Amino acid sequence: MSVRFLKPACLCFLIFAMGVPFSAQAQHGGHELDKDLCVLHAGPYRMYFNSYQPETTYDQQFCQDIPATGHTVLVLDYIEQELRALPLEVRIIRDTGSEQDLEAITVLHMPPQVYPKGSVDFEYTFEKPGKFVGLVTVGDKQQDVGRFPFSVGESGVISHSMHYIMIVVPLAAIAGIAAIFFFLRDRRKPSEITIS
Repeated sequence: MSVRFLKPACLCFLIFAMGVPFSAQAQHGGHELDKDLCVLHAGPYRMYFNSYQPETTYDQQFCQDIPATGHTVLVLDYIEQELRALPLEVRIIRDTGSEQDLEAITVLHMPPQVYPKGSVDFEYTFEKPGKFVGLVTVGDKQQDVGRFPFSVGESGVISHSMHYIMIVVPLAAIAGIAAIFFFLRDRRKPSEITIS
């Protein structure tokens, strides 16, 4: 392999390698790029909302868009220490546009409880795709309520493996085309060695 070919090949490899960290970040539902999207606000209190589907996507995290129906682990991690001493109530409802009959649209309800460890995790099996809202109520008087809309198995949501493919495959194709271009360009140049 000629030295002239090594330079474009190294350049192509660097272009490809630069794409991998960005695609890895995209795999976490945008957590690395948009952490604030996964923060639930309940009055003055904040907590991170994450979900996992260990049977299908292993340890990948999601917040606003859960890719598929099925067994899901949902996690709330407190940001403020004061939350550890306050009761917290969690309710997952179907997003129907109206919350007048809360009981009728509730799919999961966890009564008020204190979580001194600062983390609440619970499981639910979503059997049908759709839009949902997490309602989190903080305090004895239940005056601070946080709402967190999310979707499950919606057809418009791109899966994380597909997101990865959409980023890495074009970068690999560009790197390959550039390598071929530089290789052919270098072969067409007249020899710089002159015979005297």
